[in-house]
Amino acid sequence: MEIDKSDTAIVFIDPQNDVLSEEGANWDVVGASVTENKTVHNMERIFQAAKSREYEVFISPHYFYPTDSGWRMNGPLETSELETHTFARTGQLDLTGFRNSGADWLDRFKPYIEDGKTVVASPHKVFGPESNDLVLQLRKRGIQKIILGGMLANMCVESHMRHLVEEGFEVTVVRDATAGPRHPEWGDGYQAAIINYRFFAHELLSTDEVLDRMH
Repeated sequence: MEIDKSDTAIVFIDPQNDVLSEEGANWDVVGASVTENKTVHNMERIFQAAKSREYEVFISPHYFYPTDSGWRMNGPLETSELETHTFARTGQLDLTGFRNSGADWLDRFKPYIEDGKTVVASPHKVFGPESNDLVLQLRKRGIQKIILGGMLANMCVESHMRHLVEEGFEVTVVRDATAGPRHPEWGDGYQAAIINYRFFAHELLSTDEVLDRMH
């Protein structure tokens, strides 16, 4: 995959406290993977390179509102998210308590996301971008190729990768700019995702490799 700012964008999924901060609701299950991969550091390196080299950056966030508690059917991961109040907000039009909450951006990412140039898509509600406007935002800017990272590897990142490939985009996943949960019964989500990335993504690269190829 050729990486060029004319048609390539950075897409980060869920760069939020609940999955990247030691204080987050999910740190117990994702912290080891985030630490081993140096996920936060590598995401920041890509943010820095994208801004300095004038690549477009897109964020696909995950938010739950009080009305989402009315869902009548949920898978095990959705159930867990709702029980732990992961990515919880007080309402679609209400930012009360949002700043520095689990749903807010990691502090060190805020200068890159809140610079007035980064495109923040509407929230995806389950795992993939089918329920938000990410694809529209990419198409409207002539983006054809995507450098993909963020959280969680086997959930939202993998779901975004699969859908974006189906939509006709070329997708490179950055293997150390993501991380996954470890569950005593379900297994290692990060390793499961890496296997699937090899099957579906156009390339699976390290942060160093991506930065070398961002012209």
